Amino acid sequence: MPTGALVFRSATDDDIPALVALIESAYRGDASRAGWTTEAHLLEGRRTDSEGVAAVVHQEGSRLLVAERDGEPIACCQLENRGDHAYFGMFAVRPTLQGGGLGKVIIAEAERAVRAEWGAEEMRMTVIRQRTELIAWYERRGYRRTGVLSPFPYGDERFGIPQRDDLAFELLVKPLG
Repeated sequence: MPTGALVFRSATDDDIPALVALIESAYRGDASRAGWTTEAHLLEGRRTDSEGVAAVVHQEGSRLLVAERDGEPIACCQLENRGDHAYFGMFAVRPTLQGGGLGKVIIAEAERAVRAEWGAEEMRMTVIRQRTELIAWYERRGYRRTGVLSPFPYGDERFGIPQRDDLAFELLVKPLG
């Protein structure tokens, strides 16, 4: 495992290929099974692609936060300014580094950054409701389930190929005061 200090920065175009690989490795396929955040049992196919990551990098009011060690991206997350709150998404930690506390550090930095940079008073995210272990992890970080569901985009393979017909996203929120 790399030993250097953890550095946070905004993603650039040069990061896109490495970030696509990182995000894919955390969510889909056999590589994702090395960590605990896999959704390979729920979805097959791709989690994202170069165009999807580039859209986040270039979107006005959006930032793809990269955590790197020794110059190598090991985690990332999307932060989007939505006025009174920020949206948190595309969270990925290298599977072989999951379970060691790195995710807690990344989400804490994301929360600090949106308060400091945008004055966000709340962080929101959507999580596939069937991912109970992941939702429990977010609850331990202070997020609460709202019961507000939004449909999974069935038929749009940009989000993966569902392996069941009851997927939905649940809104989680956390005050940042």
